[in-house]
Amino acid sequence: MAFNQSAAYVLQLPRLAKQAVVMACDALLIAGATWFAFGLRLDAWWPVSQPVLVVAGLSVVLALPIFVVMGLYRAIFRFAGLDALTSILRALAIYTAFFAALIFFAAFAGVPRSIGIIQALVLGVLVVQLRLFARFWLGGLTLRSSKGTLRQVLIFGAGAAGRQLASAMVGSTDLRIVGYLDDDDRLHGQTLNGIKIYDPQQLVFLTKKLAVTDVFLALPSVSRKRRNSILALIRQSHVRVKTLPDLSHIANGHIHSSDLRELDIEDLLGREPVPPNPLLLGKNTRGKVVMVTGAGGSIGSELCRQILQAPAQTLLLVELNEFALYTIHQELEASLSSLADKGASIPQLIPLLANVRDASRMAEIMRQWQPHTLYHAAAYKHVPLVEGNAAEGIRNNVWGTFITAQQALLHGVADFVLISTDKAVRPTNVMGASKRLAEMVLQALAHTPAPQRVAPTTNHNASTRFSMVRFGNVLGSSGSVVPLFRQQIAQGGPITLTDPRITRYLMTIPEAAQLVIQAGAMATGGDVFLLDMGEPIKIADLAQRMVELSGLSLRHAANPQGDIAIEVTGLRPGEKLYEELLIADNPMPTSHRRIMKAHEDFLPMDALQTQLNALSLALDNNQLADMRQLLTSLVAGYTYETNPAVTRTSL
Repeated sequence: MAFNQSAAYVLQLPRLAKQAVVMACDALLIAGATWFAFGLRLDAWWPVSQPVLVVAGLSVVLALPIFVVMGLYRAIFRFAGLDALTSILRALAIYTAFFAALIFFAAFAGVPRSIGIIQALVLGVLVVQLRLFARFWLGGLTLRSSKGTLRQVLIFGAGAAGRQLASAMVGSTDLRIVGYLDDDDRLHGQTLNGIKIYDPQQLVFLTKKLAVTDVFLALPSVSRKRRNSILALIRQSHVRVKTLPDLSHIANGHIHSSDLRELDIEDLLGREPVPPNPLLLGKNTRGKVVMVTGAGGSIGSELCRQILQAPAQTLLLVELNEFALYTIHQELEASLSSLADKGASIPQLIPLLANVRDASRMAEIMRQWQPHTLYHAAAYKHVPLVEGNAAEGIRNNVWGTFITAQQALLHGVADFVLISTDKAVRPTNVMGASKRLAEMVLQALAHTPAPQRVAPTTNHNASTRFSMVRFGNVLGSSGSVVPLFRQQIAQGGPITLTDPRITRYLMTIPEAAQLVIQAGAMATGGDVFLLDMGEPIKIADLAQRMVELSGLSLRHAANPQGDIAIEVTGLRPGEKLYEELLIADNPMPTSHRRIMKAHEDFLPMDALQTQLNALSLALDNNQLADMRQLLTSLVAGYTYETNPAVTRTSL
């Protein structure tokens, strides 16, 4: 008790008082080291004599200023680690050099010249021991007071990254490292800086034995296949998982505890992304003027990031939402410095507030900047919201696409790429039907002779190549289940799921954006591209994976004591259990193994224009039944169920 009370008293002292106490202790150690050095040298433990006092006084005058300059009194002893020890050894080395030289050349009476070396060595031992004792005494108080509340951590990876992470966590008041895990069987049973290294196959056993609560992945360069197998092993142990990013995202190659973060979306997906083809990635963007509509959205913003790395000559950020435009513009501006460091040319970023349904504004932008490539990502995509606001959803998704595409034709845009969706296939909701209708507009335009351009230039092709890229859900986007599930897990649940049978094609945002750019580069005109998204995933399985990798367990009939429950809310209006990518089962391969091409039927422009005029009239007159009927006749496979709650707000 007295031991703890004295430590607590010292910790409460002002900073200057603590430094004064340490300097006084060092002065006493210097005096003791000097007397001890004389005893060792003369082989006699004499009373303190004048030579001892002279040497001790000189040593204090020399050592304390060196210790101050070298920062020995700025360190917090109870958190002192390898860096603090290095500073102490460096200060002692400097002191030894000066002190030994002083004793040797000054030739004080009664002082053997070897005292300069012996005293310095004894002092070094005493100074280090004082710091170690202070760390045990003062740091132990923190550890003892928080006993039972510390999270017990295993670091997976005993390499350089794991060692740096362990060093960065020294002195943590809420985490305690209890071991390393490593695949190298030669290291098993060994210790690293006093921490034991274990076989990963023992994880389930170690979790119980060491009361492990967290596993930190320090594997920034491990393959995706091995990473997936590690995560499968960890899921059995119900511990919380955090990870370090890959080495390219770690500043200066030095790892800090702040680098730890939640698992990547790729980790949750469990699929190896395909590296992009750099030739396709830069064909329509490198050194060109590129325009992205919906630049502040999930896909639009990622397209901008990828295009910036090509890099484009000029990037036009077109967005209706002011805050979204400001956010992506600020982010891209901040990333320009990394391009300068690589010696690449710096693109010009042009933020433009605009509505894609405003023909005059679209014409003004294209006339002034003459874009070569246009990625049309502006759309309303949230199924329930568009179902409840059908007229606005159709106007934005269909006429926004039509107007922007017409202006692209008029102003010589070489490539126009529409971001589409798997919900356009046999849709059961207005959002999917509107996106399929937008595809049909581009297909019709692609097979219609281009009108006379307003401002033809020699920089563009003779006609605009229209293409569409159709893919499924992207993880991490606004409205995606991943951020929603993370929030619900953090709040203790429940996780809301519309139906336990629901499955989706899932892909990460960066992978989807890269494939969109590459698909657009292969377009010949009127192409409907499909992204190979692998096997569809049950959303319930994704939820379970996220719960288990958070160190928790699902609560259900077989496990009533679980942490997080899943609450089934029922399918939302227009929601499907299963999504498709094709209307007809006739995909054709392309030069990229993850990109396919579909042949989809469409109406010629004359017939389509007549139907669109009728649809526009129905929207203007708030004729919901006529609008639904026209969509049914226009879009193959479109079906819908009447929902009174939706019908009241559909227009």
